[in-house]
Amino acid sequence: MALKTTPQNYPRIQEESDEFNGFLDVSQLKEHTRTIPEPEIKDIIRKAILNANKKSGRTILNIPDNISDEEISKIYKKEGSKLFKYFIKYCGDPASTAHDCNGQHYSKIAKEQFRNRTLQKERMNSGWRYQFIAKDAAIASQRFFSVSDIGAAEADFNAILSFDKSPKDFLNIYVSVKNRTNTMGGQDWPKAIYAIENMAKADKNRTGPYICVFGIAMEKGLRSIKNEQKSGSPYSINTEIWLSDFFWPFFSTYSYEQIIKNVLDVLLEENVIVLDFEIPEELIESFGAECKKLDLLDEQGKFNDPYKLVNLFCGKLK
Repeated sequence: MALKTTPQNYPRIQEESDEFNGFLDVSQLKEHTRTIPEPEIKDIIRKAILNANKKSGRTILNIPDNISDEEISKIYKKEGSKLFKYFIKYCGDPASTAHDCNGQHYSKIAKEQFRNRTLQKERMNSGWRYQFIAKDAAIASQRFFSVSDIGAAEADFNAILSFDKSPKDFLNIYVSVKNRTNTMGGQDWPKAIYAIENMAKADKNRTGPYICVFGIAMEKGLRSIKNEQKSGSPYSINTEIWLSDFFWPFFSTYSYEQIIKNVLDVLLEENVIVLDFEIPEELIESFGAECKKLDLLDEQGKFNDPYKLVNLFCGKLK
């Protein structure tokens, strides 16, 4: 069911023959007057990589320097226990996972889960990286009246932009950055749209109309609006999906391809290495110990009862 939203009073494309009829008319907004120099955009990217690494904990185990073997052992055991909790939380389909694990040694499953968690961390890291790049590039472009972090679940940053022919009037842009449109499932889009628009409406610091934007960092295309499947009506007429070919030029003055190539340049220059190292044996043994506590293994250390695993994934076994 489409959300009940009042259309915001910002300029929209009026031509019925235009495929973007009803979308924000960006020709009536203040244009870019400055192109960010390439050394500056690379500095923004370097800073974004550092901030994303800090936020996502890219070095998963985060072993400090100059600590004893005993302290390292404690970290490994703690991480093994955390990995077991990850195994439960992100099992996917409980029945299929229980079936696939049956007869497998716990060490094999521990290694698979560790690599899955690493991939998940990498995807999160990538999303934060492009969020930071977009926000800081918007600031550096000097196009916007203000750009600020929101840091909420609903949106990542807010950009305020004046109208071309009325520079004292402003449009508030609430932006949530996603890697790709399939980052969220189809059933999640209405909830996300509802949440970000509710936040925009409730913003006590806002003056003037708002638009909510889901910026897609790495998927080619221009713009779209999510429609309710049965009625074909927009979930919200004030919320747009800005794909990478529209999103990046709007906020950064750079095209999608230019942003990606500059990110690659920085990764090569900084010699960033994708996390890949041998999984500590003590971590694997700690994972196995958690399995043994719940009697999930046979004498050879193999999962021997898929129904117990289903109970575990469904919250019936603690």
